[in-house]
Amino acid sequence: MAVTDVQNPLLGETTCGSLLQKLQEIWDEVGESDEERDKMLLQLEQDCLDVYKRKVEQAAKSRAQLLQALSDAKLELSSLLSALGEKSFAGIPDKTSGTIKEQLAAIAPALEQLWKQKEERIKEFSDVQSQIQKICGEIAGTLNLSDQAGTPAVDEADLSLKRLDEYHGQLQELQKEKSERLHKVLEFVSTVHDLCAVLGMDFFSTVTEVHPSLNDTTSVQSKSISNDTLSRLAKTVLALKEDKKQRLHKLQELATQLIDLWNLMDTPVEERSLFDHVTCNISASVDEVTVPGALALDLIEQAEVEVERLDQLKASRMKEIAFKKQTELEDIFAHAHIEIDPEAAREKIMALIDSGDVEPAELLADMDNQIANAKDEALSRKDILDKVEKWMSACEEESWLEDYNRDENRYNASRGAHLNLKRAEKARILVNKIPALVETLVTKTRAWEEERGIPFTYDGVPLLAMLEEYAMLRHEREEEKRKMRDQKKFHEQQNTEQEAIFGSRPSPARPAGTKKVVGPRANGGGGANGTPSRRLSLNAHQNGSRSTTKDGKRDNTRPVAPVNYVAISKEDAASHVSGSDPVPASP
Repeated sequence: MAVTDVQNPLLGETTCGSLLQKLQEIWDEVGESDEERDKMLLQLEQDCLDVYKRKVEQAAKSRAQLLQALSDAKLELSSLLSALGEKSFAGIPDKTSGTIKEQLAAIAPALEQLWKQKEERIKEFSDVQSQIQKICGEIAGTLNLSDQAGTPAVDEADLSLKRLDEYHGQLQELQKEKSERLHKVLEFVSTVHDLCAVLGMDFFSTVTEVHPSLNDTTSVQSKSISNDTLSRLAKTVLALKEDKKQRLHKLQELATQLIDLWNLMDTPVEERSLFDHVTCNISASVDEVTVPGALALDLIEQAEVEVERLDQLKASRMKEIAFKKQTELEDIFAHAHIEIDPEAAREKIMALIDSGDVEPAELLADMDNQIANAKDEALSRKDILDKVEKWMSACEEESWLEDYNRDENRYNASRGAHLNLKRAEKARILVNKIPALVETLVTKTRAWEEERGIPFTYDGVPLLAMLEEYAMLRHEREEEKRKMRDQKKFHEQQNTEQEAIFGSRPSPARPAGTKKVVGPRANGGGGANGTPSRRLSLNAHQNGSRSTTKDGKRDNTRPVAPVNYVAISKEDAASHVSGSDPVPASP
């Protein structure tokens, strides 16, 4: 084998040719045969070939790895763009020419940027999903305040902005719901606080029974907003409101009993004022009671003790209370001019109390019913009694007018004459209304009696009998007045004839015996001539003049409808008093 390579003296380097030359020199010196020399050269060539093959294989493998890396980079680039929801990326090179390493070098910055963006996007997803998970746990009540929510698993296959926006929208809805729930919780807690204050209950123990986070030591954002907490708060509020309603009802009942007992026993204002905090809510609604401690249990117990004490006191003062009610009943009957037997009623009350056969409360309730019925009876008689008073007043004015008309000096210029003149004018107008007033009284009285089926009495005297007898006496008075006018005309005619025959003579004296006008008068005097009017006068004086004083006893000084007889001494008096004659302008 020829050796082609030689040592390059200029370079001073060892080459294959120089080594072969050195090897030949050694072989020549040793005396190796040509066969051995060829064999060794072939071996050297084979060794060189193996080295080249290995190098080529290594280069090919490296190229394949670079191609795979380039392919993986492109695939990863595509996956990142898909996961991030990006259709394109500004850092990706447009052309794919150049060596493999150049292409890898061009893609590497884009991959690095996309990886960084992916990591940031994953963090954003993790944050928003953690908040969503936390709020959902708070609403469901599965997350305790001391617990920290675990890191949620992020789906790295979909990290698009659209998906992130959906999570943000869900988070906003949950945050809004959390805010609304927190507002409800705070409202419930405030209501529980107000109710506990009114009821005198411990607010902290009440609210912490619902959930420990609801006390004041916990921040607002840390309070429980779960469905269970809201439900238990709502039930607590309803229970407290119902308790408040029942306590107020109980307190109002006690206040009513207190006031009734105070009124029965004339309790002084100073003693009543000790329970103003009880009676001040007697007519209040549930929502109007807001004062702290207004419905506390100790206050209700205090009122119950006071009611029990007053009940015991009432039992010992039953006679006094019963007589007080009897006096009230007698006053109502007296003002309504209904005649009763007060002594018998009081004796009956004494007998009932002493016997013990009737409960004090039942006796008082029965007397209250009697008082109520008496008030109804008095109310039904009021219209008629008012007209009876007008009738009596008119009759008194009629009697005064008769006395005034008999006065010879009524026209003299004396002190008060003008006042009497005005009164006389008014009295004549009033007297002329008496017949119509009596007729109205008769009509209303008959209607009252037909409706109730009993006679209408005035202090024990039937009112219709009084009115009928008054009408009869008035008619007799009119007849007597007519006879007097006829007698006067006859005397005047005789005087005229005598004057024509014998000349002028003095007029005869006025008749001495005349009858007074019949009408109800305060003095209750009877007729002078023994006419039937005396019966009415006596009945009126004996039965109609009774009234009731403040101590419950009858007063016999005031008549109801007594009749008087007033002598008529002048012709003009007869004409003025008559209900059918016209009323002159002056007396």
